[in-house]
Amino acid sequence: MSFDKEYKRRRTFAIIAHPDAGKTTLTEKLLLFGGAIQTAGAVKSNKIKKSTTSDFMEIEKQRGISVATSVMTFEYKNLKINILDTPGHKDFAEDTYRTLTAVDSVILVIDCVKGVEEQTEKLMEVCRMRDTPVIIFVNKMDREGKGPFDLLDELEQKLNIKTRPITWPVNGGRDFKGVYHLLEKKMNFFAINKQKVEEDIFEFGIDSPILEEKIGTKDAAQLREDVELIEGVYEEFNKEAYLKGELAPVFFGSAVSNFGVMELLNTFCQVSPLPISRKTDKREVQPTEKNFSGFVFKIHANIDPRHRDRIAFLRICSGTFNRGEFYSHIRSGKKMRFSNPYMFMADSKNVVDDAYPGDVIGLYDTGNFKIGDTLSEGEQFQFIGIPSFSPELFREVINTNPLKTKQLEKGVQQLSEEGVAQLFTMQPGNRKIIGTVGELQFEVIQHRLLNEYGASCSFESKPYSKACWLTADDPEKLGEFIRLKSNFIAYDKDNRPVFLAETDWILRMNKENNPDIEFHTTSEF
Repeated sequence: MSFDKEYKRRRTFAIIAHPDAGKTTLTEKLLLFGGAIQTAGAVKSNKIKKSTTSDFMEIEKQRGISVATSVMTFEYKNLKINILDTPGHKDFAEDTYRTLTAVDSVILVIDCVKGVEEQTEKLMEVCRMRDTPVIIFVNKMDREGKGPFDLLDELEQKLNIKTRPITWPVNGGRDFKGVYHLLEKKMNFFAINKQKVEEDIFEFGIDSPILEEKIGTKDAAQLREDVELIEGVYEEFNKEAYLKGELAPVFFGSAVSNFGVMELLNTFCQVSPLPISRKTDKREVQPTEKNFSGFVFKIHANIDPRHRDRIAFLRICSGTFNRGEFYSHIRSGKKMRFSNPYMFMADSKNVVDDAYPGDVIGLYDTGNFKIGDTLSEGEQFQFIGIPSFSPELFREVINTNPLKTKQLEKGVQQLSEEGVAQLFTMQPGNRKIIGTVGELQFEVIQHRLLNEYGASCSFESKPYSKACWLTADDPEKLGEFIRLKSNFIAYDKDNRPVFLAETDWILRMNKENNPDIEFHTTSEF
């Protein structure tokens, strides 16, 4: 197949949500409908002992939450679809923010019981910064929750985006009977089937006499009334407005019960964007360009604990990636070749010979890659837009087993390069300070250090509240500031100086007293 046809087949999106909105379950059902898996396991089902397909780290299986972005690829309707299932928990938000730089669109999952939550708003703000196209899936309609019109109003007010329902629910909670497709003008009536695709899907129009037979006279009348109101109040769905990030199509359903997922997937295939252009420090790179380029947005060590492997996730931005060819690693200036590039189905992976714009591939890494690194066919540019943000919590790593010092240092270094947390080194004593945005990250780090590296540690709280990267036009003034404030200076994993401020007031005073020094709250400047 030609490059043009292959590139146009790609669709790459992230699924984002507040914790426990059903994001990972929806991911599984999309894979189920796409034929990538035959049976889905409910995340918290006592009857089904298997964990969800996309949660593969041991701690995820124990806690029932996603703590790292998973990448899955499947074919559907002649499209190659790449799903990135992200952590919902706010403690792992930075991994989600980085993932959003590697996708072309987003599916946002909303819990109909809780509506729009705080983390949902933050995630949407990141999408709005890049005008990322968003499809909204209102989940758990088989539970007693908010009314669909109330939810639409809440979505528009809190997320600052216009909405347009594409499917409409018949009732909710125990009386949930299915969804009506407003564009295709047909009613889909589902039987609950949590593990397999329901084969008998009844489809009929809103004026069909079968409607009364299936859902009752009262519900049929209410549905017709709702549809008339929607068509009168909401503008017609506009694909261009969606692609600009101005309009969000809305679907209703229940992922765990297979309600409304097929409609979401089919519409996604029809409207979602092709791979988009990406900005570099030199110019904008178009996906249709002949020469290969891509960037690393995630690194994950020990996906398979038996092999201690470390994989860099590369988003391909232009050209064709060919297995076994040499490419330029821009930061180091090295030429690198990859004999076994992978595509993923959660924790299973297959070697690929070539990959195209939009694809996410895994490259075995022996320590050469850092998040944000660029690979190209030779042109010297660096993709931008993947910053580290200032952490909110800071703790010093205390080694509780001196016999495992090397393993601890290696583990802490690798986990920081993955982006699990940020690592700062303070002198004297080469002290390691870990910075995170949430408490749960420390638990994950401790768990992974012990289980993957055999190293045990404890954490000692530090009184810092903000980390600022330092730059100055005059190296002497920067050096003098670092000397005077040595007790509050650390160095990040790239050996750049960082000022650790104990309070906002202290940070403000240092800024005022040192006008020649720039204090950056992100690592990209």
